[in-house]
Amino acid sequence: MRGPDEAEFDELVAGRAHALRRTAYLLCGDWHQAEDLVQVTFMKLHASWQRVRRQEAFDAYLRKTLLRACIDEKRRARWRREAPTAVLPEVVASGPEPDGVRDVLVGGLRQLPPRQRATLVLRYFEDLSVEETARLLGCSPGTVKSQTSKGLTSLRAIVDPALLARTEELA
Repeated sequence: MRGPDEAEFDELVAGRAHALRRTAYLLCGDWHQAEDLVQVTFMKLHASWQRVRRQEAFDAYLRKTLLRACIDEKRRARWRREAPTAVLPEVVASGPEPDGVRDVLVGGLRQLPPRQRATLVLRYFEDLSVEETARLLGCSPGTVKSQTSKGLTSLRAIVDPALLARTEELA
């Protein structure tokens, strides 16, 4: 890719990188992994730029590619094995208490199964409709509705209402 195509691609990356990184963080719960997922997404977009550019469906393509990259990463993590060592590494002290509602909710999102987490992020953070979410996840609208309902129920059980009230007072 050269000339105007490269400039158009660079402009797209600059305009969408921040929002895509936030979405990736909500899906995986780790800023470093989120950056890696965004890089993978943009590499795949670059590889298929001529085809995607003509469709003008950048946002849908980026979200779906990001979601698939996240799912692939989770699958690969199951097969990674840690190598035992004679000396244990130093333990890092745990961080401070969550300082806001967002931190509490993101912590709760991390504990949800991937499909429920994806539906909640796409529906409420990305503000997509049930049909758009179903198309991105490759499932039926009924599945999106049930996964959203189960995810919200699980999130309410995970996140303590008293803690939410206390963090709202601090915020």
